[in-house]
Amino acid sequence: MKKPFLKLFVLTAITGLLYSCSQNEPSEIDSKTESQQFKIINVTHHDGKPFSTGTSNSTTGKYVDNPGGGVMMQAFYWDVPAGGNWWNTVSSKVTAWSNAGIGSIWLPPASKAQNGAFSMGYDPTDYFDFGDYNQNGSLETRFGSKTELVSLITNAHNENMKVYADIVINHNSGGQSEANPFTGTNTWTNFTGIASGKFKRTYNDFYKNSYGNNDEGAFGGFPDLCHAAPNVKDWLWLRADGVGKYYKNTMKFDGWRFDYVKGFGPWVVNAWNANVGGFSVGEYWDSNVNTLEWWANNANSSVFDFACYYKMNDAFDGNNLALLNDDMMWKRNPYKAVTFVTNHDTDEIWSKLLAYSYILTHEGYPTIFYRDYEEWLDKNKLNNLIWIHNNKATGTTSILYSDNDEYVARRNGYNGNPGLVVYINNSDVWQERWVQTNWASTQIKDFTGNSTWYPTTQADKWVKIQCPPKGYSIWSINQ
Repeated sequence: MKKPFLKLFVLTAITGLLYSCSQNEPSEIDSKTESQQFKIINVTHHDGKPFSTGTSNSTTGKYVDNPGGGVMMQAFYWDVPAGGNWWNTVSSKVTAWSNAGIGSIWLPPASKAQNGAFSMGYDPTDYFDFGDYNQNGSLETRFGSKTELVSLITNAHNENMKVYADIVINHNSGGQSEANPFTGTNTWTNFTGIASGKFKRTYNDFYKNSYGNNDEGAFGGFPDLCHAAPNVKDWLWLRADGVGKYYKNTMKFDGWRFDYVKGFGPWVVNAWNANVGGFSVGEYWDSNVNTLEWWANNANSSVFDFACYYKMNDAFDGNNLALLNDDMMWKRNPYKAVTFVTNHDTDEIWSKLLAYSYILTHEGYPTIFYRDYEEWLDKNKLNNLIWIHNNKATGTTSILYSDNDEYVARRNGYNGNPGLVVYINNSDVWQERWVQTNWASTQIKDFTGNSTWYPTTQADKWVKIQCPPKGYSIWSINQ
């Protein structure tokens, strides 16, 4: 009688163990059901066209704007090496950048500034001295000579890349002292002796003056340009030989990065764009997406997406990827949003590759920071993300899942291009998740190579994908 009882006990124990395991390890159906409970967020609603900065036809057989749009390189950082060789350094890299899929470069302020050969250019004195006049203690700028700058721009154009000038028109520096009847003091506002002889300025061209005491903002105690003054408007954007048109038509810049646009009304950039043309983006340093959208609409310009920047910082470094569901400029208007991970002024995001995997798979105009690309991060991984952006990141965006350490989004494709699914994992272990794609009964793969899976989507377009710890995977049709 003892043996049958023992057999029954063992059978009961095994059954209980299997039941317990089935409760602790959900079945494939259960995990799919869990994912189905997340309500998909359709973020953008437009016709799916990619971000465009203008013409994309190549006469050289070099870079052309790809299905996902372009990528910008910020081709400098704060305090690049002095000595007048920076233009040559950048020029030596444009072919490799073009081959990697980078479509434009943003250069630092190119004209002579108060500190001459030591200045990063943000204290401008003479807008027409590109390193060819001996003033402010040097002939060349920190970056080099006018001849070297022209050569750089020519080389970039030969690669069919666009070149954007950093324009500082909020303030000036390096003028001579003069008696100022509006302040009753002496001010450093006499720029009549500039070596180029172009765009001479006096106290009449700076606040406070006959047009008022101030405009929207001043910076660092520098003389604050008054854009309402006829001489200023004339020389900045109206004259055929003025700053904007000279930079565009003679120096051959293709667009503008406007510095510190909080310092003056958006109508200034609007007027510049209407009279000069070219791509433009403003540095409106504010995390409030309503303010960014207001500025971009009134300036008729793109704007750096600081709302996205600060959300990424909180999401990746604060371990709450659900914050990526929040509002950003690229969600309001992807055609006026320039996204970035780092720039010459701010470098807060620690999980940079995760952030780059975000901006290079989502909408907007992504920017790569020079030191991230050339020095600090894995260039091969960035090149892979640039390729994915240009070739797969197409169409509108839908968020498929998010929680503290997982985020999955889908680009819905455009004009025959299938789009992608990006999976970001901020945890310390591999993760797997069922997601709904746009592809039925189709084999997909991870184009980063981080996963070796080649799953086939079900007839209902659902599929299980995986993502490495502190990493990302990016999935699309295996073709």
